Amino acid sequence: MLAFLLRRFLTMVLTALCLTFVVFFLTNLPPNLEKLAKTEAGSRITDAEVASWLEKNGHARPLLARYGEWLGVVPGWTRSENGVTTGRCIRQGMDPATAPRFCGVLQGDWGRSSFFKAPVAEKLGYHLGLTGILMFWVMVLMVPLSLLIGVLAGMREGSRLDRGLSTFSIATTATPEYVSGVILIAVFASSLVGLKWFKGTATGAMEQVTFDNFFLPVLTVALYGTGYIARMTRASMTEVMTAQYIRTARLKGVSFGNVVLRHALRNALIAPFTVIMLQFPWLLNGVVITETLFSYKGFGWTLVQAAGNNDIPLLLGCSVVAVFVVLVTQLISDVGYVFLNPRIRIN
Repeated sequence: MLAFLLRRFLTMVLTALCLTFVVFFLTNLPPNLEKLAKTEAGSRITDAEVASWLEKNGHARPLLARYGEWLGVVPGWTRSENGVTTGRCIRQGMDPATAPRFCGVLQGDWGRSSFFKAPVAEKLGYHLGLTGILMFWVMVLMVPLSLLIGVLAGMREGSRLDRGLSTFSIATTATPEYVSGVILIAVFASSLVGLKWFKGTATGAMEQVTFDNFFLPVLTVALYGTGYIARMTRASMTEVMTAQYIRTARLKGVSFGNVVLRHALRNALIAPFTVIMLQFPWLLNGVVITETLFSYKGFGWTLVQAAGNNDIPLLLGCSVVAVFVVLVTQLISDVGYVFLNPRIRIN
């Protein structure tokens, strides 16, 4: 197990480096840097002034050097002009002699948002916390519901109950969040139908989560993922119910309920565990539409704002968070699958 974890950790590090470098390269293309210079120094500056601004702020250095500085493995650039020393690691009011040499992601310095004019780590921490609350309640609703639907459908393959639940699962998976969200708002939060049971916006949930201001966004996200997990659970349950040991138990006279609960259910839930763990990256990046639709300023909303305003430091910070969540959930999924499946442990 230790060797397995070590290999997975090295793979995670290499994958993170590759993905973050790709994002860094794309966000630091010349048109993006030119737009950043005009945002910071003025939209009417000339090309020569753009080049001068990029040079003074370290953006004209080689790409690998800038990537190393951003990571924190290469010393930050410094520049002296007219007796004034500036640099990547020299903050306003800081003595250049006492400034740190390294100031990147590894040192906890994620840069400063060019649009929000605030530290990237601070912005990400706040908005990521809001998305974490949304993800928690989505999982609380989605996981039990999808497992129940999948188990009930897979217990008796081909039955009327199976066909009905399978149709529901396919319909929810085939309906995007922006469609289901609009339908839910129109039915339950507007005067179109008259059922004003919930609020059509989740802005108030940023301060205090209540049932009426948070149920619709949670339901919108949960419905889309429920069908997928339910279909995977049904397929796993169907396969287990046709296994030899299930038939043997039935021939011994064990009741159908005991066969399902004591023999089939545990083995049927091994495969859905991996699928459930993979929902965390999807929830983190897939809530963009839902958060925008319900005016909930979480991680997805922050990502949209960073991309729309060419906020390079914030975009890079969002990429680090997304890559980290994907890799960690993949690792937990692999380790959990090994513990849940005895055949893998024995091999």
